[in-house]
Amino acid sequence: MIELDGYPELVDPLLIAAFEGWNDAGDAATSAVEHLEDVWSSTPLTEMDSEDYYDYQVNRPTVSKGEDGQRLVTWPTTRVSFARLPDLGRDVVLVRGIEPNMRWKQFTNEILGVCHELGVEMVVTLGALLADSPHTRPVPVTGTSSDDAVARSLHLEPSRYEGPTGIVGVVQDACTRAGVPAMSIWAAVPHYVAQPPCPKATLALLRHVEDLLDVPIPLGELPEDARAWERGVDELAAEDSEVADYVRSLEEAKDLSDAPEASGDAIAREFERYLRRRGGDDPR
Repeated sequence: MIELDGYPELVDPLLIAAFEGWNDAGDAATSAVEHLEDVWSSTPLTEMDSEDYYDYQVNRPTVSKGEDGQRLVTWPTTRVSFARLPDLGRDVVLVRGIEPNMRWKQFTNEILGVCHELGVEMVVTLGALLADSPHTRPVPVTGTSSDDAVARSLHLEPSRYEGPTGIVGVVQDACTRAGVPAMSIWAAVPHYVAQPPCPKATLALLRHVEDLLDVPIPLGELPEDARAWERGVDELAAEDSEVADYVRSLEEAKDLSDAPEASGDAIAREFERYLRRRGGDDPR
């Protein structure tokens, strides 16, 4: 079990989590949380006992050389850290790990325990799925929330998915049942370029986190990485006429379905992001 005795009190904390595996197409979601850990200089809090949740024949430990030249074994786990955001006036708890191979109910209860011990006021899970989405268009982002006001403010399309779920869906359901406001934000990764990384999807998730928190997030080289990724996929598609035809058909379908988004709320959201970045002196 996670032990949190002796850790600092946090101010109105919000928890953001992502997990490798079934919930993380193109590594987009875990890359988003990893980015937040970096730009917010997060402080490690604790990690889960890997013996309880991981099959080492499925998620094997890795061996590397440490700074002292000694061989170091790193075990698969889920780590918890936190960041203080003075401009936001609250702290953020970051959870990044691997979808467990077993004992999902116990795993979820540990996440809820973290929420209780740290006084978390809302849980935000990030995910990414493979979809029939063209790489040349804005990344579709869908989501659900137990807080209707939050869902409306972020213009999240309600998920219509029914079927097998991953740990992200289980955690969100458990939070809702426990009375912890929770939301889940998912980015759609083009299935024909499923291999990681997918910086364009990571960027889309971070922009929705930015909208949720109403605070600018330094993006560094991520926007350029996203543009380079798109150019690279363009080149691959140009080399295969069948792939190029398929992408064009996806573009036509997307443009037709997104026609109402050409103005109004979509433009307003982009303008709000622009003003937020200017106000935060973010060199993006």
